Amino acid sequence: MTPDTTTTRSLVIHSARLVDDGTIVEGAWVRIEHGRVTARGVGDTWAPADDIVDATVIAGPDAVLTPGFIDIHGHGGAGASFDDGVDAIRTARALHREHGTTRAVVSLVTAPLDDLARRVADIADLMETDADILGSHLEGPFLDPAHHGAHEPTLLRDPVAADVSRLLESGRGTIRQVTIAPELPGGLDAIRLIVDAGAAAAVGHTSADAAMAVAAFEAGASVLTHAFNAMPGIHHRAPGPVLAAAADHRVVLEAIADDVHLDPHIVKLVFDSAPGRIALITDAMAAAGSADGHYDLGAVSVTVKDGIARADDTGSIAGSTLTQDVALRRAVAAGATLTEAVRALTETPARAIGYADRLGRLDDGYAGDAVLLDAQLRVVRVWVGDRP
Repeated sequence: MTPDTTTTRSLVIHSARLVDDGTIVEGAWVRIEHGRVTARGVGDTWAPADDIVDATVIAGPDAVLTPGFIDIHGHGGAGASFDDGVDAIRTARALHREHGTTRAVVSLVTAPLDDLARRVADIADLMETDADILGSHLEGPFLDPAHHGAHEPTLLRDPVAADVSRLLESGRGTIRQVTIAPELPGGLDAIRLIVDAGAAAAVGHTSADAAMAVAAFEAGASVLTHAFNAMPGIHHRAPGPVLAAAADHRVVLEAIADDVHLDPHIVKLVFDSAPGRIALITDAMAAAGSADGHYDLGAVSVTVKDGIARADDTGSIAGSTLTQDVALRRAVAAGATLTEAVRALTETPARAIGYADRLGRLDDGYAGDAVLLDAQLRVVRVWVGDRP
């Protein structure tokens, strides 16, 4: 399935269950002109358009229409890794677009500083031609060695101000998120530096206790990288960073709803604990949409068996093979409401990276990104709108 563009014509999608902004509207229609949403309503009140799509005809009864999905944390797909350059990024993005992810942040794993500086600069260049790329996410190298996960531990480093500044400057304002272990020497100052540069600082791959996590959020960190994974869990005498994040209404919690990283009961727990503040991410590596076998995730060799990726040397989970449509279905199966699961794929990730006024909604003036799903929440058709 090749996603349609909505930038050169007027389009009306009608007779759908519109799931948007925490509500469900039955028998809804949405109008998109030149890649922007211009109107919405119910019934048959739309004006003529170049393209008119009856959702029930192509997706069946109870067809669901949502804003385009936004993945703020993924590493690749279709056999290609985002770390391997422009062609690989485009290959992986094509796979994820077919599964409803109309926009994405390109996540990079830990690598030598020179390589990371070059990669974020390349992504900044790519954004000038590929409007579906929202920027880059540095998941490393400023991580706790005790929670390195699938990152090469010999390449990890403390967040020295000069190194942090160099990477931010190389990204020319396009780095959207930097994951950091705040307890590292200079960690809190680095968070302030990241936030001052206009990026989101994310607490992750960390040994931080609740007090340190609170200090990080007070310093400006606003995201928890893949909640529960690569960090202390919840103990009745040591609540850890997850509960600290859930208690802070400024913080968005990433969650990987693949039934591997998180048990379904935990998925339900995070939705209940932080309503409106969950971002369903894929953390997908190259094997998403591809076969089991051996892959490289940065400097780490990975084996994928039965769709589960693990580092060869440590056995740690090494990203996922998830797509966001599967995350939607699994979150709903875990007990999240459809409205909240859709919000976690659209509005919340847009807000987490500063795009809340342009992406994540099907409302007047927003980019015309839309996903049509059948009653079983399988993607039937995808539209990609104008540059946000």
